[in-house]
This record gives sequence, structure tokens and C-alpha cells, in this order.
Amino acid sequence: MRAGLNSTFRSLQVPNYRLFAGGQLVKLIGVWMMFTAQDWLVLELSDNSPGALGTVTALQFVPVMLLTLWSGRLADRYDKRKLLIAANAAFAVFAVAFAVLVASGVVQLWHVFVFALLLGIANAVETPVRQAFVSELVELRLLPNALALSAATFNTARISGPALAGVLLAVLSTPGVFLISTALAIAPVFTYVRMRPADLIRTERKKGASARVIDGLRYVGKRHDLLLPICLMAAIGMIGFNFPVTLAALAKINFNAGPSSFGLLTTALAIGSLGGALAGTRRRSRPGAYKVIGAALIFGGCEFAVGFAPNFVVAALLLVPTGFFSIYLAQGANHRVQMGVDPEYRGRVMALYVLVFLGTTPIGASLAGWWGEHYGVPSSIWAAGLVSFAAAVGALIWQLRASSERIEVRVRPRLSVRLVPAPAESAAEIDPGEAPRLAVRSEPSLPGVRGHAEPLNRPEPVARV
Repeated sequence: MRAGLNSTFRSLQVPNYRLFAGGQLVKLIGVWMMFTAQDWLVLELSDNSPGALGTVTALQFVPVMLLTLWSGRLADRYDKRKLLIAANAAFAVFAVAFAVLVASGVVQLWHVFVFALLLGIANAVETPVRQAFVSELVELRLLPNALALSAATFNTARISGPALAGVLLAVLSTPGVFLISTALAIAPVFTYVRMRPADLIRTERKKGASARVIDGLRYVGKRHDLLLPICLMAAIGMIGFNFPVTLAALAKINFNAGPSSFGLLTTALAIGSLGGALAGTRRRSRPGAYKVIGAALIFGGCEFAVGFAPNFVVAALLLVPTGFFSIYLAQGANHRVQMGVDPEYRGRVMALYVLVFLGTTPIGASLAGWWGEHYGVPSSIWAAGLVSFAAAVGALIWQLRASSERIEVRVRPRLSVRLVPAPAESAAEIDPGEAPRLAVRSEPSLPGVRGHAEPLNRPEPVARV
């Protein structure tokens, strides 16, 4: 058991990564407390309007849409640690000002909109830089584990933050929650300052390299293995990941729940998400395209089911597997992009990933709020699940056509589904940087033998499931 724990948490043996993870955990607990209290505050100030919730969420992510690619350029040109200190300090200043305004009792709905935008600007700079910075904290062999633990940290905060906020909303009221969450949000400023720059694993920048945004876009455009997960997460991130809008409205409007019960719904989603994050901590290699697509298909089906939940308890239960596959999908796509990109392009490519995953939220959140206001909150959830499932089907077709593989279903002698590689002469190239795998080969000359696996020593089409 100790060996399993050591394997799961092996990145924490790196001092700089321990500081990074600790600071993120404390900050994110505060951020999730703040966002939970903010959603409840918006409903109170707007007379239970899903549209107002959608507007706040959209304003938080508009800066991501506008500034993220520029932030990725900064990450490829300048010291990421110093950029993160500045971005987190700005976030802390905005959070303190917002908390003081709420505690004073004079806050109005437009104030919430303004601070949502300001906090979004700080996040738009911080997020892609932080995504790229993880690769400087640990060696390449530890990168999958470090990324998975970062997702686990995020979801641990997403469990404890809303749950703690739900209790404190009932005990201390909204201003008290804002003050506590603000104090926690300052933590990363100190942890980044305490890191040892000499221990960071940095790639030497080429002299005269301009790190242009357009070069990063062209790089991705030539890489099908990067383009597919980025496009898939663009669709699902925009439509399927709007739980901050839909869950608050579902709890208060459809289930007539109080703030603590609303926190439980978010916590149920986060418990599943934490499981999905921990499931990837033992990953040592780049995940295959079909694993990412499979997680997307299951996530779409789970979200579709949540939209038809008849009561609060059923919705909470369904949110657990929904949360699991939402993070298993997002983490798999992130790993596939991070572990397949050249270091000199990592900042710009991860900025593009953040842009399509989070930057499309203003569109999706506004649409979810509008749809929920006109056609009901449950329908906005099951429709999002349906769109996510359709996007996954589209990605599957795209991958099969690009790799010239096909899905073969056999009923006799027993039901089986397998991927059949294309003939060698029509094979697509193996993804750059992909580790050697096992090739599944058909052997029609051997009666009764369906196939066998043997080491792949030369470029041939491989179905990675």
C-alpha cells in the first residue's frame, strides 16, 4: 500500500512542486468558497435570475478569451515564476477590494459584474503560465503525475471549498465567507517567492526567438494529434462544462434548496472529479486519442442523465460519475497536449488549450443562462450532454479517418469490438513523440486465432485504446 501511495504522490518529493501544490490548494479552496458565495449573492441580488448567473460567469471568462494567447506568448519569453507572482498578487488585490465591498453591505449587482471581470483578467494571465510552469517544476518522467496531482489539488479544493462555503453561508452569512476566502487566496504569492529558482528545469531559449502567437497556431495546425483534443475540448468546454451556472439555478429554482444544499450538489460533482484526477496519477506515458474520446462519450451520456434527474438526491448521485469523467476527459486531453508539444512552443500551445477550454465559457455560460431562463434549467443540462456526446462522436470519426483505422464489431462466437489498423501502404504517420506501443495484427492464415500483440519496431498504424 505504501508503494501505491508513493507512486500516486511521487511528484511531492520535489520541494518546488510541494510549494506549488500547497499554495494552489489553499488558494483554490478560497476561490471556490468565493465563487460559491458569489453565485448565491447574484441570485439574491437578481431575484433568482439564471441569466444574471450566466452573465457573471461570462464576464469571468471574457478576459480568458481576449488575453490568453498573449499570456502564452509571455510564458514563452519571460520568467514564468515572476509572471505568476505578479498575476496572483493582482488577483489578491481585486479579491480584497471585492470582499470589503460585500462586507460593507453596499454591494450591488453591477459591482459583482465589475469584479468578476477584474478577477477574470488576473486569471487570464495566470492560468496558461501556470499550466506551462508545471513542466519546469519536475522532470519529464514525473510530468504526468504532476499534472494529475494538480488536477487532484483543484478538485480537492472544489470539494472542500463549496462545502465549507455552504456551512459558512448559513453561519456567518455572505460577507463572512468573502472575507475568509480572500485571506486564503493570497497564499500562492508567498509560495512562489519561497521557491528555489536554481532547481527549476528550464529550456534554454533560442537567441532572437520572437515567440509569435501565429507561429504557435501554425505549429498546432500541422499536428493532428494536438489539434483533435484541442478541438474536442473547445466544443465540450463551451457547452458541456457550464455547471457553475446550471447547478446553482437547479438547486435553488428546481429543488428549492438552501445554500448548504447547493454546496452539496457542487461537492458531489467535485467528489467524482477528484476520483477522475486521482485515476490519472499513475499514468507514465502519453494517453492515446481513443482514451480521450471514450471519456468524452461517457461524460456526455452522464450529463444527459443529470438533466432528467427527478429530485435532489438522484441529481447528486448522477453528478459523481459526471464529475469523474469530466476531469478524466479534461486531464487526458491536457496530458495528450502537454506531453506531445515541443518545449519552445509549450506556453503558446497551452494558452491555446486554455483559450478553447475556458475562453469559450462566456459564450457557453450566456447560452446556458438564456436557455435555462426560457426553457428550464434541466433542459439546459441534458442539451449540453447531448452536444458533448455528439462532439465526441465527431472526434471519433475524425480520428478513424485520419488514422485510416476502422471499428469492427463481431457478434459470433461472442460479442467483441476492436479497432482494425489500415494496410501499411495507406497508414497515417504515428504521432510525433509517441512512445513505442503494441501493434494489433490480424492473422487470417491462422484459423481460430483473432490476432496477437507484438512489439512495434517500425512505423505502422496502431490503435491506441
